[in-house]
Amino acid sequence: MSPIDQDELEVAYGVHRSDLMRLLLARTGNREEAEDLLQELWLRVKQNPAGPVLNGRAYLFRMAQNLVIDRLREQQRRMQRERRWSDTTTDFAAAGVEPVDQRRSAEEAILDREEIAALTSAIANLPEGARRAFELHKIQGLSHVEVASILGISRSGVEKHMAVAMKYLRRALMD
Repeated sequence: MSPIDQDELEVAYGVHRSDLMRLLLARTGNREEAEDLLQELWLRVKQNPAGPVLNGRAYLFRMAQNLVIDRLREQQRRMQRERRWSDTTTDFAAAGVEPVDQRRSAEEAILDREEIAALTSAIANLPEGARRAFELHKIQGLSHVEVASILGISRSGVEKHMAVAMKYLRRALMD
């Protein structure tokens, strides 16, 4: 198989655009963010690829997945930065400002407990295969390969169970 050129990669993007959007939407759970990532993917496709591309579809899907991972890492770094900033101690007395009470209100604690109960119930009501895959991967922290080995299914099967679980949980928690 010979490497594809830039024009063929752009054609592959056009052919697989809707599938790429579905992937990004499934990974982010947010249409606007998925559209942003799809646009960023297009901009990267318009640039020359780093090396020879043998399979345009696989290359595009890997790029899309990498963009999602990069976005998540960026969000985590931003949250850590903001947390460090907000955790810095300020001499409130010297500033003549009364510190904000950092304790959670009773209402917030009740809402947290209700949210945890809703999530626990939603997980318990997942279809059996999806529930087992979700618990092994998300709760016990096993990789998809390890989950596949334990459940005696393919890695693709684990990914499908996870997609079902995430879709079901997103819907359950939105309601």
